[in-house]
Amino acid sequence: MRPVPYLLAAALALGASPLWAQSWRGVIKNGPGELFDAEDTRLFSETSDKALNEAPDGQTLSWENPKTRHGGDVTVLRSFEWKGYGCKEVRINNRAQGRQAENNLNWCKVEGKWRLVSDAQLGKN
Repeated sequence: MRPVPYLLAAALALGASPLWAQSWRGVIKNGPGELFDAEDTRLFSETSDKALNEAPDGQTLSWENPKTRHGGDVTVLRSFEWKGYGCKEVRINNRAQGRQAENNLNWCKVEGKWRLVSDAQLGKN
């Protein structure tokens, strides 16, 4: 799967470093995240944060902005460890103005912050 446009919003929303956010700038075209306003981003951020920090494996949390009718959900697929860090694989599905994108992402809590970890870093092909 190719990365999808809402990833920059996810990076910023989850407190990821500016370096991480910059690495996704080139792939945030033509997807739902490109259409998010500040309230969409806030709602997505809160939902993603709650999923990573509180949701058990298998739980789906949803969000929707009644003003824009944009929304989505975050599902915790599994929890795991990588290099001694607590990690979660999540499925993120967002929609905005007829655009929809879904992607599975691996997040690990490193030095108290959730960081995106690529499949290559995890040794997956």
